[in-house]
Amino acid sequence: MELNDSGRVVVSMDGGMPLQGELEEVDVDHLRDGNTALYLPTSIQKDYPTDSSPPPATLELANDVSRLLSSYLTNRWKDSDALFPSRSSDRITTEGVRNVVKKLATEAGVRPYLLDGSRGEPEQVTPHTLRHSVAYRMTTAEDGNELYDVRNRLRHRSITTTEQVYDHIRRR
Repeated sequence: MELNDSGRVVVSMDGGMPLQGELEEVDVDHLRDGNTALYLPTSIQKDYPTDSSPPPATLELANDVSRLLSSYLTNRWKDSDALFPSRSSDRITTEGVRNVVKKLATEAGVRPYLLDGSRGEPEQVTPHTLRHSVAYRMTTAEDGNELYDVRNRLRHRSITTTEQVYDHIRRR
């Protein structure tokens, strides 16, 4: 697995970012404080531009994510403003993100849970699946998180959105 591929997924998951739509627009200069935080200007956040566009956000990154990014930046194969360039252009594309996720899920043998409780196949893992896994991890594997914490991490505009999608997880 390339550090480049795993770095994309880890950064996205740790920040609760949609892998598609935001990750492609993140630049190296959006990293802050020795790669321990990621600044997301309003212009690259999902749902922009609307009357209720989210404000700029700075996401704290876990220590292992910070170390991974630092190593990646030190050994990067291509100099580009984009944090994650592609081999054929300055930025990874949406399709490129989907391909990375599918490749890594297949290599790791990830079998996602489906709505009916059964297990899916690696090919069914999508970028959005990984975003849902952040909420699941926060509500089941990490102590002290409330739905407000999930909302803040995923940057939903409304707690209602978070409740509609994730409240059932807390009741298990």
